[in-house]
Amino acid sequence: MPPPFVPSPGLRGASGLGYTAGMAKLYFHYSTMNAGKSTSLLQASHNYREGGMRTYLITAQFDLRAGEGRIASRIGIGEPADTFAPDDDMFAKLQQRFAKGTVACVFIDEAQFLTKRQVWQLAQAVDDLGVPVMCYGLRVDFQGNLFPGSAALLAWADEMREVRTICHCGRKATMVIRRGPDGRALKDGEQVQIGGNETYVSLCRRHWREAVGD
Repeated sequence: MPPPFVPSPGLRGASGLGYTAGMAKLYFHYSTMNAGKSTSLLQASHNYREGGMRTYLITAQFDLRAGEGRIASRIGIGEPADTFAPDDDMFAKLQQRFAKGTVACVFIDEAQFLTKRQVWQLAQAVDDLGVPVMCYGLRVDFQGNLFPGSAALLAWADEMREVRTICHCGRKATMVIRRGPDGRALKDGEQVQIGGNETYVSLCRRHWREAVGD
């Protein structure tokens, strides 16, 4: 979590939010499935709110596992959230929210589903509106390929942090398989398919290769 911002009358962001623009950064917290990304996001947001600061939560519009417009973790905690769709202008969305009141930090879940253009809009918001944006998402898909949003975040984020989980062998999990109805790892299919533990398993690279027959 970045340090809390203190209003500074002499040093304001371009938006007049009352925060020093130079302190704002674009963060990318990445991992495989079931590493606790949403839990980390909700805890960080809670820390801000506990300090009397407002946060703005956003998640992918088509991820309905926790219900529309809600970020939830596997340990049972959750919060209402705004949503983004592929055609949304993220800079404009943040501007509209900030017009309603000061926001100390923006939190985005399922950030792998952002488009390249949207990631750049978030970078512009960090630079021009002077607010930190913390993105949480998967790094690679079930075929080992980067998601477009994750690739853009890896290229443009000011800071990147890995949220770690482990393979069944005890090594760090860096890959994920998608299981079919028979429980076997799938090699082909659409990049985006919403699912949880019944569909995806996080593995180290060695066991991912074994699972896909490489």
